[in-house]
Formats: sequence, structure tokens, C-alpha cells
Amino acid sequence: MSIKPSIAVVEDDDSVREATIGLLRSHGFIAKGFASADEFLKSNRIRITSCLIADVQMPNMSGLALYGHLVASGAPIPTILITAYPDDDIRARALSAGVTGYLTKPFSETDLLDCISTAAKHNVLISPVHR
Repeated sequence: MSIKPSIAVVEDDDSVREATIGLLRSHGFIAKGFASADEFLKSNRIRITSCLIADVQMPNMSGLALYGHLVASGAPIPTILITAYPDDDIRARALSAGVTGYLTKPFSETDLLDCISTAAKHNVLISPVHR
């Protein structure tokens, strides 16, 4: 039995993390939440994660630093960064580093799904469980 691909949501704000997971699941995606970058890195889900949604500002390791760590370790995952504190410099750095999307909270359902669609072009494993 193989494990289906999933979307990881790395967000230190419980309500944002749970709302995002609920939204993803309502669209047929498998979604798993993590309260920190460290929790995600210590999990056994890196290899099966098809798309990563991560908060820019988190204690200990930012979403951009998490993306950089994954790239440097040879396990790049299409990544969408989300933030309540948009910063044009961080956005430019993130996109030039290869991040798929950069969304400001509160983001719309459509914008998130568009970013996931863009990520799917980089990773053929991303698709909703149900069409």
C-alpha cells in the first residue's frame, strides 16, 4: 500500500493552520499540519509532501529558511509562503529563490488554489483526491 501525496501546512498560528487544512481537505487534498519548521523537518512526511505551505515569520526558522534548507538538502518541495506582514524585499528574495507563491493573509481560497495549481506544474504528484 502506498501513501498518497500530501500538502504540508507549516504555520505557528493554530487557527490559520487548521483553517488552511480544512480548506485543502474540502477540495479533496490530503493535508497535514505542523506547528513549526522543526516539527516538519523531524516528521516522516518530507518525502511524500508534494506541496509545502509555510508561514514566513515563525520562531526559530522562517518559511523562507525552511525552503532553503529543503533545497540545500536535495529535497526541494514546491513551496507557497504565507504572511500577515508582507514585505516586498522578502517576496522578491523568495520568488527569485524558486518559491512558487507568496500570499498575504488573509488570502483568498482562489489565490491559494491558483498557487497550488502552479506548484502542480512543478510536481506531477499534486492532484486532489477527488475531482
